[in-house]
Amino acid sequence: MPVFLAVALAASPTVTQMKWERRVLIVSAPTAGDPALAEQRRILVGWKIHAAARDLTVVEIVGDTVRGASDPAAALRRKYHLPATFTAVLIGKDGGEKLRSAKPFPAAALEATIDAMPMRQAGQR
Repeated sequence: MPVFLAVALAASPTVTQMKWERRVLIVSAPTAGDPALAEQRRILVGWKIHAAARDLTVVEIVGDTVRGASDPAAALRRKYHLPATFTAVLIGKDGGEKLRSAKPFPAAALEATIDAMPMRQAGQR
């Protein structure tokens, strides 16, 4: 592994370390070729600026690889009870699960759910 990549991976916080600072969208798929993963990525690319404004970090678990956090894939799968199929889970800043789906989340569902969260409403005042 190149040194710069190892440093970048080491610098990523765990999902637990993001508590109270970030909302986390966990997107889990068995393989990189999963069609639901491709659809969720497409949705999120178009929603990137909205995600940033809502303090949202996307954590992808594809097979045994994690992007967006330094947690091991197996630990995240256990903690969030992720099956071997596509699953998306929205975690609030309080660390609690807010939404779960076996299908990609539409941008409107993410936006409405996050905007209804008390911490989001308090931040908009």
